[in-house]
Amino acid sequence: MAQAQYQATGRRKNSSARVRLVPGNGKIVFNGKEMEDYLPYASLFVIVKQPLAVTQTEGQYDVYINVHGGGYAGQSGAARHGIARALLQVDPDFRKPLKDAGLLTRDPRMKERKKPGLKKARKAPQFSKR
Repeated sequence: MAQAQYQATGRRKNSSARVRLVPGNGKIVFNGKEMEDYLPYASLFVIVKQPLAVTQTEGQYDVYINVHGGGYAGQSGAARHGIARALLQVDPDFRKPLKDAGLLTRDPRMKERKKPGLKKARKAPQFSKR
């Protein structure tokens, strides 16, 4: 008999993450590497594990994440979003705690576009009176 598998997609900034939840012992794998080897900061580990902590399912599922685009912060945010959406498939009763923690909402903040005459979106060249 095949094991139950739950899949979902999460997005943040320019990153998108395909997440698979498989019943297991709690390991988290990013693009074939352990989370501790892939992400450089411990604060990002907390972000990724947040949906599991809110639903008290830490250690019950192995999480396999394929992520691309953006940097570490965007990728960990996308993984968090994907894990939260996959947990909804595990048990629809998780919706309330996940929603109350704000984990089901896709963060809409994006980088602002560069304007002509400026160096970045808002940074202007240095003013010279003469």
